[in-house]
Amino acid sequence: MKKFKDWPKKMIAAKLKQVNEYEAKYGKSLRTKAWKKWCNSAEYRKNEWQFRQNVADYALNNAHKAFKTAG
Repeated sequence: MKKFKDWPKKMIAAKLKQVNEYEAKYGKSLRTKAWKKWCNSAEYRKNEWQFRQNVADYALNNAHKAFKTAG
């Protein structure tokens, strides 16, 4: 597995600005709440990255086992 590398601060700030503008126009939602959390927490970004890595690893190495029939 690769090592986590965080996004550049400028890109995170730009995304947070985009989320705030969206909320001002359309209101808050669960999606904007999650994006704000992603923008404000390096730990959240790292955990999200680890989750995606594990899903990809499962898809590459174990997903085919779900299609095997017993017997």
